[in-house]
Amino acid sequence: MSKAFLIAAPWSNSGKTTVTLSLCRWFSNQGLNVQPFKCGPDYIDTIHHSTAARKPAVNLDVVMMPEEHVIRTFNNYQQGTDISIIEGVMGLFDGAVKDQGSSAAIAKLLDIPVILVVNASSMAYTIAPILHGLKTFDPEVQIAGVLFNFVKTESHYAFLKEACDTVGIPSLGYIPPNEEIAIPSRHLGLHIDKTFETIIEKAASHITSNISVSKLLESAKEINKIAREKAQVKTPSKTKTIAIAKDEAFSFTYIENLKWLESIGRIVYFSPIHDSQLPETDYIYLAGGYPELYLEKLSQNVSMCNQIRNAANLGVTIYAECGGMMYLGKAIIDEKGLAHSMVNIFDYSTSMENKKLSLGYRKVLFEGLEIWGHEFHYSKILNDQTNSSIGKVFTARDKEISTKIYTYKNVYASYIHLYWAALKPKDICI
Repeated sequence: MSKAFLIAAPWSNSGKTTVTLSLCRWFSNQGLNVQPFKCGPDYIDTIHHSTAARKPAVNLDVVMMPEEHVIRTFNNYQQGTDISIIEGVMGLFDGAVKDQGSSAAIAKLLDIPVILVVNASSMAYTIAPILHGLKTFDPEVQIAGVLFNFVKTESHYAFLKEACDTVGIPSLGYIPPNEEIAIPSRHLGLHIDKTFETIIEKAASHITSNISVSKLLESAKEINKIAREKAQVKTPSKTKTIAIAKDEAFSFTYIENLKWLESIGRIVYFSPIHDSQLPETDYIYLAGGYPELYLEKLSQNVSMCNQIRNAANLGVTIYAECGGMMYLGKAIIDEKGLAHSMVNIFDYSTSMENKKLSLGYRKVLFEGLEIWGHEFHYSKILNDQTNSSIGKVFTARDKEISTKIYTYKNVYASYIHLYWAALKPKDICI
């Protein structure tokens, strides 16, 4: 049998990411096959999960994905593994609209028990009514245990454990604060170096030394462990080549999107930072990432900029999202106001000055096709004279917004990270 559980929290900043990374690494260190998942559209946590578990992490999202696709994806990736660990998003019942897309929604859909991580640094027996509310709010959500984070002493933990006993939820232990296991800021780049590895190893040791791993596993769901079946899907002969940007600046991709592309074409990777030559290709995919952290290198690679612009003028299909969209503009302006020239397919520039977060699910309607995605960026568009925008874009609450999908010949660019893996290839012109 394999095991599965979901790590959630009553509210954000409780430490569920650190706990998830720690458990992924600890179980992996024991020689177990660990499959990490992430609730919601986050593409940064999955990179960290993949490093910790030594296996690619997968997104599960009932807003961007049909429910049957979520179930199929989970079943496919968890088969043959020893432990599946799903990290939740925000608070347990926080979703795009009420609890839609929440950790609770995923737990219910997959019938997976929830392990709560609670920041109890300023909390004692008062946690009892909070746990009671979380337990009874939706009886279909099974809260199987609680881990109390940022608890310094046994005497403090005694109040918290009594609260669990009162409510009838198992307490799985407490985690003392430890500055050495703090995960670096999400906007410091994603270079996984020895420092990051050291943090994960220390976190794995620290957390598992202070909680009951055996009780946690007892609380997890048992799943029949069988070999993964190979998909029996007829795919077209892969005569087309798809070039995907992949380096320090462009790394935000959904693994199922990449597998979808692999099913219809031959994938080659290239680096807009390091490569001077664009591969011979029929399609180009410029994913999101952190181009603002590598502006000089991107701007100095004039050869790559010219080749991508020439490909666009020759009618090569190019799809760019968020950081990729920024790269296709005239320039990216850094936080100090200095402009760095880019590919110059579109006449806008993007700026990191006076950063302001734009965040949320997006529904795109275009020529009868509905496709969902997510918008997450701090930059803004300047000097936008481009009128060639297609489709309509809506929030999860069905409010139309001004986010554009820019077009030039066969180039499509937007701030939106689209999730197309649930679509059939015939639905997209590629």
